[in-house]
Amino acid sequence: MRFHLSGTVTEPATATEPEMTYKVAISFDRCKITSVTCGCGNKDIFYCAHVVALSLYRIRKPDQVKLRLPISETLFQMNRDQLQKFVQYLITAHHTEVLPTAQKLADEILSSNSEINQVHGAPDPTAGASIDDENCWHLDEEQVREQVKLFLSQGGYYGSGKQLNSMFAKVREMLRMRDSNGARMLTLITEQFMADPRLSLWRQQGTGITEKCRQLWDELGALWVCVVLNPHCKLEEKSCWLRQLRKWGEMDVCPLEDGNYGNELPNITNALTQSSSHNQDSLARPRRTVFTRAIEGCDLHWQDSHLQRIISSDFYVSPSYQREGESLLFNSQGQPLWLEHVPTACARVDALRSHGYPREALRLTVAIINTLRLQQQRQLEIYKHQKKELLQRGATTITNLEGWVGHPLNPIGCLFLTLTEACRLEEENCLEISDTGDSKPPVYQHVPVATGSQDSGESYLSLALEVALMGMGQQRVMPEGLYAQDKVCRNEEQIIARLQDLELDPVLVQTLRKQCILLLEGGPFSGLGEVIHRESVPMHTFAKYLFSALLPHDADLAYKLALRAMRLPVLETTAPSGDVSHPHHLVSVVPSRYPRWFTLGHLESQQCELASTMLTAAKGDMLRLRTVLEAIQKNIHSSSLIFKLAQDAFKIATPADSNSDTTLLNVALELGLQVMRMTLSTLNWRRREMVRWLVTCATEVGVRALVSILQSWYSLFTPTEATSIVAATVMSHNTILRLSLDYPQREELASCARTLALQCAMKDPQNCALSALTLCEKDHIAFETAYQIVIDAASTGMTYTQLFTIARYMEHRGYPLRAFKLASLAMTHLNLAYNQDTHPAINDVLWACALSHSLGKNELAAIIPLVVKSVHCATVLSDILRRCTMTAPGLAGIPGRRNSGKLMSTDKAPLRQLLDATISAYINTTHSRLTHISPRHYGEFIEFLSKARETFLLAQDGHIQFAQFIDNLKQIYKGKKKLMLLVRERFG
Repeated sequence: MRFHLSGTVTEPATATEPEMTYKVAISFDRCKITSVTCGCGNKDIFYCAHVVALSLYRIRKPDQVKLRLPISETLFQMNRDQLQKFVQYLITAHHTEVLPTAQKLADEILSSNSEINQVHGAPDPTAGASIDDENCWHLDEEQVREQVKLFLSQGGYYGSGKQLNSMFAKVREMLRMRDSNGARMLTLITEQFMADPRLSLWRQQGTGITEKCRQLWDELGALWVCVVLNPHCKLEEKSCWLRQLRKWGEMDVCPLEDGNYGNELPNITNALTQSSSHNQDSLARPRRTVFTRAIEGCDLHWQDSHLQRIISSDFYVSPSYQREGESLLFNSQGQPLWLEHVPTACARVDALRSHGYPREALRLTVAIINTLRLQQQRQLEIYKHQKKELLQRGATTITNLEGWVGHPLNPIGCLFLTLTEACRLEEENCLEISDTGDSKPPVYQHVPVATGSQDSGESYLSLALEVALMGMGQQRVMPEGLYAQDKVCRNEEQIIARLQDLELDPVLVQTLRKQCILLLEGGPFSGLGEVIHRESVPMHTFAKYLFSALLPHDADLAYKLALRAMRLPVLETTAPSGDVSHPHHLVSVVPSRYPRWFTLGHLESQQCELASTMLTAAKGDMLRLRTVLEAIQKNIHSSSLIFKLAQDAFKIATPADSNSDTTLLNVALELGLQVMRMTLSTLNWRRREMVRWLVTCATEVGVRALVSILQSWYSLFTPTEATSIVAATVMSHNTILRLSLDYPQREELASCARTLALQCAMKDPQNCALSALTLCEKDHIAFETAYQIVIDAASTGMTYTQLFTIARYMEHRGYPLRAFKLASLAMTHLNLAYNQDTHPAINDVLWACALSHSLGKNELAAIIPLVVKSVHCATVLSDILRRCTMTAPGLAGIPGRRNSGKLMSTDKAPLRQLLDATISAYINTTHSRLTHISPRHYGEFIEFLSKARETFLLAQDGHIQFAQFIDNLKQIYKGKKKLMLLVRERFG
């Protein structure tokens, strides 16, 4: 048959599946498969293996496939009997499927006025289409819809993002093969994207699209730009796409180009951004969606004769004489220029590449680069005239509002890819880099630029490097909105990753050096120029790449460039924000947007990375390290980042397997000291770690560094840090061993530590007194001074807890009388209520009384009035009383004192006062407890009264007092019958 191919395909048996046979039918027309059916029932946007097998069989073995006439020709040759026989056999073979259809057709043919009888002849599926009919490859539209819907519903999980990207790649492949289904498939995908129920949800919540989804929308928008810029599409196709794009763009759920924020970028067809058309009105720009660029792209055409000549020949050069106005079409070497808005011109390149015109794409790329070079030269000349004035002002209002890096059309990435693809060495099994990134990076070779003028000696590879550097170095203002800012960082990283695949040979190094010098001299048009706008996108990531790439070839240039890039003017509060009187300068009209730099944290960490890279490279070179250190101190404003740099420098300076590098160690110390000063009066949760680290670093530098930080502690540490961390660590056994100090050095350190301790104790006695005493233990005069500071501060500035702690320390050191004095002072600050029988200070009170008792009767007599005044808790008082009556006082054996060795009586002072206070406390506590007692506490209360009785009985008339007390209770609380019954049972 012509146009219809049918056959059976057998799939051999496997270990788990039996042999299977499938019936396959394929229609084709003018070398394209237009429809397929297969018994396997597989649903996919790609053909199943059985359809592919039958097609390949027909291609490879055409003589094995029997050709038949169209069925209408065969039927024409049959007589009436043969026709009847044919129809009846056909119906019998497929009676279940075709019988209802056969009967319906028979009825219609026998009815004279039926629709079927109004048409001459009958259809024939085997006869092929008319020459005027549409013909295109078979695409299972329903299947495309289903798959996109499924992947979107998974919200970027389960690898669905990867699946959607592979569908986009399929569209690009179709465009490259000039398959008209490319645009159809993209339309189907877009319809499903627009129907995503999450869009209206995100819009209602005002949350903005998720990151993964946002990137898919970007690719969708970029693909539509590619489709509408097809250089050979028909006008009616373009107007049909335009209608569709406008319809989608007008829907309120349609995502915006900049990620749902205000002020978007200029129109795709605008000229260069330095033109004066950007006035304040641009603040109220129309809404721009992800399809706006494609809609604008529909206005672009390829009819320009200059453009046609550029893309159709490598040898198009300016005529030997130039007519008026032609000077804009060629440079001084006669090479053609293309003066379109750069991202738009690059979108043309992408379209040529995508539609299978790689040579044309290369030619246009070269023309664009020659134009950029000319612009760079002209901007350099403009800057030379304004240099003096700009340097005096120290800032500029000139900047690109539309950056090429992070631009929705990815112009720089597009030019770079076009040029590098022309230089790629296709090795054996050199596959495309997979998502896992485990295959080898691409290998490139120099391919000379095809040109009509004199041999330029340039290669497409050196042009790729040059244009990437130009684009990355463009001075541009930070765009608005989190998404746009994030995209700048992401795009920059993508371009740098591609640049790192290039092996820098002498030719590329020359390109690199030349472009770096131009960027440094480029004034306000370069992000690395001497003056930039306050809100200019920082160059740290780019400069880090340049520094590492240049370092082996031209260290001076590498450092000059990296040091220039260290700045982050948006954080310099003193930096002027430009001249508001310039009407073309949009940014200065907007109030300071510094808080709206959403990626500031990332940018600061990149600045830190650049500094760290320079520090590592400068190891051992004091002069270079000094300049890097100055740049860090001038430009980095975050203490945690400076701390990170200090740690990095320390790590590099102290390798495990070799000697320390003193130059870098000193830089680490200096950065550490800066961090200490920066965080001294601000709260920082890492402060303790920072202080400890600084002492470690100073120890590594040596004894002079330690002496220095001890002597200037007040500008670096709080008194607590200085005594408990710094001085304590410096005086530790480990430090002395680590430094292997001689006696005079040890003494010098100890003397500094003692001086620090006393200064801190004076400044903050509450928190530093104990540390000061500990640090001064080995020096009698210092120790006495510290003790006096404590005594002076005790009455006003210290709590009982602090005083008890120091008192215990004094006893432990062998100063019991001093301990007693401090414990007495502590008692005056304390107040224990009747119900505080679990108070943490109870142990201290018991200890103080035990100490007084051990010292002798006089000390006990001195402390008991203080105890009676401060402690109102009956159980604590009875505990003290019990302990004091168990042994004789004065067992501590203070030299020069005599003790009688007799037990003390509770009838005489000082214990009599304590006993009375205890009985009184029991009485008060009993009344307090009875005012709000519940039946479940009755048992506990009876036990409490039993304890009280024990104390009462220590008095001479104790049993009489207790009996009166119980009678009193029965009288006052007779209403609590059940409780009083229990009291009677126990106490009579």
